[in-house]
Amino acid sequence: MEPTTSFTGNPNASLGRVLAGIRQRQGIQPGPVDDGPTPDQPGHPEYHRRQRAEWALGRWQTAVPPRYRNADATHPAVQAWADRVATDPTTAGSLLLTGTTGTGKTHQAYGALRRIAEAGPPTYEIRAITAADMHGLLRPNGSPRGTEEELRRLCRVPLLLLDDLGAGKSSEWTEDITGRLINERYNASRPTVYTSNLPARSGSGPDLASVLGERIVSRLSEDTAIVAMTGPDRRRTAA
Repeated sequence: MEPTTSFTGNPNASLGRVLAGIRQRQGIQPGPVDDGPTPDQPGHPEYHRRQRAEWALGRWQTAVPPRYRNADATHPAVQAWADRVATDPTTAGSLLLTGTTGTGKTHQAYGALRRIAEAGPPTYEIRAITAADMHGLLRPNGSPRGTEEELRRLCRVPLLLLDDLGAGKSSEWTEDITGRLINERYNASRPTVYTSNLPARSGSGPDLASVLGERIVSRLSEDTAIVAMTGPDRRRTAA
């Protein structure tokens, strides 16, 4: 007759008690068990950062003109500003890129917005507009929403790119509307990227102070990193 073995109870629990007894006799303590999620699993901070970055890059794609879909922030000062915005937009301040036509200001500006998206910030909402288009939008009958509503939308968007600041003919109205926008965003600590063919102040010749008024430039200088882009016209060089 073959021998039989009778066993009742939970085999895993019994094995655990045996191993615990062995460790106790030998003075062996159980080591830490890393049973947390990996970076590729939900619950890990890196997993959720990647998810936010993917979503933000989608928003960036919809806001960027096709010509700048490959924009990348390569200037160290622009990269540093973008990193500050990604970390804490309320303390990052704004960015002003100055330089003559074709020095890559708009490319760097869109690249900065892309770098912020790639960081996977908690929120990401942007709008990009040229100064000329903004003035057209805010003139009477420029939008069915009305001037004040459009201005509020520009003031409240978390991240704004205003391209070609100071371009076109200046007037008391353009100075006033631009001043209101800059002042509202400054008071709310909302970061803005500005580009301009004009320097903030030159001492001789046209500059933003002479075109937009000293009051606007003074407000800009309080919390804005100014980066002067130099070099030849890249468009002509490429041609």
